[in-house]
Order: sequence, then C-alpha cells, then structure tokens
Amino acid sequence: MENTMITGMIKWKDNSFSLKKRFQSFRYAFNGFRILFRYEHNSRIYLIITFFVIAFGFIMHISTAEWLAILILIAMVFVLEILNSAIEYLADFVSPGYSEKIKIVKDLSAAAVLVSAITAIIIGLLIFLPKIF
Repeated sequence: MENTMITGMIKWKDNSFSLKKRFQSFRYAFNGFRILFRYEHNSRIYLIITFFVIAFGFIMHISTAEWLAILILIAMVFVLEILNSAIEYLADFVSPGYSEKIKIVKDLSAAAVLVSAITAIIIGLLIFLPKIF
C-alpha cells in the first residue's frame, strides 16, 4: 500500500532533470535562510555566536578534530533551529487557534534546539577552556 501511495505522489511531480530546476531549488533554500534570519530572532543570536566561535577558533589555533566538532555543532544547532521554525510555521498554519496538542509539538521541537545549544556550549567549553587557562 505504501508503494502505491509513493507512486501516486511521484506521478504528479515532474521528474525530468534540468539545471534550471536545480538552481531553482537553491533559490528556495536561500529564501529559507532569508526567512530564518529575518523573522527568527534566536537564529540571529546563533549567527553572532557562530562568528565569535569561529574567530576564537582561529585565535586559539584549535586542532582539525576540534574544528570538526565545532562545525558539526554549529550545523546541528542551525539545522534544529530551522526544523523548529518550520514545525512552528506548519503548526500555526494547521491550527491557527490555541491547541494543547500543537503546544506540545512546539515545546518538544523547541526542546530539541535547547538540547543542541546546551551540548554545543558544553563541548565548546571543553575545547576552549583548556586553551584559556
């Protein structure tokens, strides 16, 4: 049954390849960044912190492994913030009024961002504190 549903979904989608369509998909993605940084205040805070962390990484001459950890954590926080924002927009569209179930969905998605941010802070401290002291 699942195969039939997927096949049905594919039929309405134009599956022909074109460079124009590929570039258009990048436009959509960059528009997502524009929306994120324009309307989501926390994303701007994360962006500022990201610049400081990267600058501090260059100043402290962190190792390649430490750079990998920092970059993965930065990506993790941003990916979860993007997903959280998408979930919130979708939830508001589906249920414009107050809904306890939608509140739970939004709270859980916000908690995922918080866990990633706390993890990034802890690992950042483990990387940078020994270099400072």
